[in-house]
Amino acid sequence: MDIADIATSEYIEIDVDERLGKVQSIFERENPKGLIVTRDGEYAGVIGERDLVRSRIEDDTKADVLMRSAPRVDRTEDVREVARVLVEGGTKVAPVYEGDALWGIVTADAILEAVLDSLDALTVDQIQTDDVVTIGEKSHVGQAINRLREHGVSRLPVVDEDGLLVGILTTHDIVDFVVRDPDRQGRGDRRGDLDRMLDLPVYDLMTSPVLTTLGTETVEDAVRQMLDNDVSGLVVTPSGEDGDSVAGVLTKTDVLRALTFTEEDRMDVQITNVKLLDTISREEIVEGITGVADKYQKMQVHHAHVRFHEHKEKLRGTPLIQCQIRLRTNHGQVGGSGEGYGADHAFHVAADTLERNVLELKGLRADEQYRGQLLRKLGEL
Repeated sequence: MDIADIATSEYIEIDVDERLGKVQSIFERENPKGLIVTRDGEYAGVIGERDLVRSRIEDDTKADVLMRSAPRVDRTEDVREVARVLVEGGTKVAPVYEGDALWGIVTADAILEAVLDSLDALTVDQIQTDDVVTIGEKSHVGQAINRLREHGVSRLPVVDEDGLLVGILTTHDIVDFVVRDPDRQGRGDRRGDLDRMLDLPVYDLMTSPVLTTLGTETVEDAVRQMLDNDVSGLVVTPSGEDGDSVAGVLTKTDVLRALTFTEEDRMDVQITNVKLLDTISREEIVEGITGVADKYQKMQVHHAHVRFHEHKEKLRGTPLIQCQIRLRTNHGQVGGSGEGYGADHAFHVAADTLERNVLELKGLRADEQYRGQLLRKLGEL
């Protein structure tokens, strides 16, 4: 299945120096699905519908502030490859070309709508994120911001003292609160002052009740719920209700990632934030994960996801990178994470953690030729 009928020519082309105030008025008048940003007449990046609608940046700010880089795709490209491009590029919009000419755009929502009927073969627990980062309702917003940044996530389920779900806090909630009009009030009659905001309890900014789903629900039903409610993710709970424990999180990105799963013999490896691969190549990453998987013949890896996140801290100019690896196998999901200066160092730390976690999977045992080597490695940690 290609994207010929999924892509749309409903977009606006603007220059990088265009004022966002003017862009906003054009957008409201013509209501396109996205914006293509050009520099000297050449494609430079994209601005998604959600980015523009939710931004409260000053009108005189130039368009390139909101611009995201997204690789171009061909109008006849396979939907699996386009899903990969969107996930690895960290964007929800990509420019579509017909030959050498810019034809239009393709959006994540359009892809999900087009493949909805085929998503009934998957259940939520097959592709959800299990290792969920949460925040307590009495924690301060400043703590929540640090947690979002440290883990490179965009949403935090909010839990009470008993660990039960009471709300959800997203980066959009925080941005909206910071930039809201001075006379606009939040819960508890609090106002959008930045200094005071950091000391506010998460309860004041979170959204409640929370949209939830069950691990046994089909991905089709979960995506329909996201599209109908214009949200990017759902919290997975044992009973599918707010006020329950958190079993996982399912996002549109998780679903797009699932579209790239293959039934081929080769392992499918997907990388998020490929721009951070300055000290290691995609081929080396695939080789490293394959090396771990090959040690455990009873474990069949169907899909691997490697995510890099850059911290502000640097050492002699090299940024501190967090790497998270998650494998989808016939024994369930298993992952590992680690940090290091540069993507190469971070990946190898995460791969070592992954290997230790693989050992904990029931029924798995390393091949004899690797056993002594592995035990020596574990003993050095």
